[in-house]
Amino acid sequence: MTAFFEFFTSVPIWAYILIILLIFALRDIFQKKHTIQHNFPLLGHFRYMIEQIGPELRQYIVANNREELPFNRRQRSWIYASSKMENNYQGFGSDQDMNEAGFVFIKPAMLPYKLPLNHPHHAANGKDPNHYTIPSAKVIGAYHKRKRPYRPHSVVNVSAMSYGSLSARAIESLNKGSLQFGNYHNTGEGGLSPYHRFGADVVFNMGTSYFGVRDHEGNFMMEKLVKMTQTNPFVRLIELKLSQGAKPGKGGVLPGSKITAEIAEIRQVPMGKDVVSPPYHSTFSDVRGMIDFIEQMAEETGLPVGIKAAIGKIDMWEQLADLMVATGKGPDFITIDGGEGGTGAAPPSFADHVALPFVYGFSTVYKIFQARNLTDKITFIASGKLGLPAQAIMAFCMGADIVNVAREAMMSIGCIQAQACHTNRCPTGITTNNKWLEAGLDPTLKSERFHNYMKTLAKEIIEITNAAGYEHPCQLGMDDIDISMGDNNVTRSLAQNYGYLKTPVPYKNIQELLDCSNLGGKNAPVESIA
Repeated sequence: MTAFFEFFTSVPIWAYILIILLIFALRDIFQKKHTIQHNFPLLGHFRYMIEQIGPELRQYIVANNREELPFNRRQRSWIYASSKMENNYQGFGSDQDMNEAGFVFIKPAMLPYKLPLNHPHHAANGKDPNHYTIPSAKVIGAYHKRKRPYRPHSVVNVSAMSYGSLSARAIESLNKGSLQFGNYHNTGEGGLSPYHRFGADVVFNMGTSYFGVRDHEGNFMMEKLVKMTQTNPFVRLIELKLSQGAKPGKGGVLPGSKITAEIAEIRQVPMGKDVVSPPYHSTFSDVRGMIDFIEQMAEETGLPVGIKAAIGKIDMWEQLADLMVATGKGPDFITIDGGEGGTGAAPPSFADHVALPFVYGFSTVYKIFQARNLTDKITFIASGKLGLPAQAIMAFCMGADIVNVAREAMMSIGCIQAQACHTNRCPTGITTNNKWLEAGLDPTLKSERFHNYMKTLAKEIIEITNAAGYEHPCQLGMDDIDISMGDNNVTRSLAQNYGYLKTPVPYKNIQELLDCSNLGGKNAPVESIA
């Protein structure tokens, strides 16, 4: 035995390394699964290693500040700096190609809007509780006389992202930050979780599986919806999801292996069994049936009810608008999700090619309802890469009353655009249920980061709005933005480009909105639910 150990220790380390490498090389040669590894033993492994870290190499080394998609480094840096209350300015002028086709020019007025000294948005009133507050100019549900109409405290809010898609700590961070700022928090279709219950206004998003308000066979149960809204008065809106930008017209599968006891309780699904979400609703089969379902939910809960969809064919949208004119019934709000949106995992063919991008989808639907004089009766909510000031301003110019943000909100709490959302290996703990990865996300810190991001976004929206000559972004119109047509020294206004003028939104002043009895958010009165 002693002789063996002496021999073992006498062999140099490099010899052991060579033996190990030889074993791996022989393994590569005799395996049949990977041609590259067979043809190039040992070296072939580097190809797969580099492929694995390719996004990181491009993100930090190869791509310049304006090249990456979906969000380039300049955009991400602005969000990160804003969330940390660091310097988010840039020096030495713009580094963008302003002759590029589609470049957005926001037109300032010769004389900007002059804020009165006592105005909550005035720079001298930085400590005013409403200094960053921009309430919605419209009261959702007022036209249809819902029992609990709602004026959102903020025109920028958190878009639909489910618990399960996002980690518990990520949802908690967004909800606590939303409470601080006063915006609403959309649950996504995964149901109302304990992590949505930290005090922020909530929009209950309901998809085709009716998670949280269903029986174990997936059938919708009105009594569960009513009980949920009565037990949780912070739920202010119900959003019926028809489709989403990431995968419009496609259902999904929640594998039984991913269903924990907590998720089973929240979504009201059985343990250990795959849950299939169909691409269609079982409670209605046509537009008229959808309107009846919306009216039934609004009547039973007292809440405004709206729909969310990505846009493609328009025949059913025209039918919806015609029926709303004929019956005086229908959704209180419409959320238009751009085809470029996507916190949800989706096949590339759906993510890249199915549904119109926001500008085309929104303008198409808005014109349908405008032609029938319905735009003043509906609140239009926009989503799809709109969590940056200039993009949000363009949405307001086009007719959006409210903007929802998702990926930008994720970045404010630490997302690095690793694009690993669908793998359960998110390195920042945001889109994973891996407890080790999630443990690095501190809701106390991250909620403050989200709050800071929202304050900065609201601040710049206010400042751009004032520069254009207005007090509130609802006053912005289609002639306040020009679009570059490319290297031909020609620009066209949004009105020329999309063929309509936004319907003016009735507006008096900011104080009237702040004094509204239906105002939500952190200053909302405590309600008693009958």
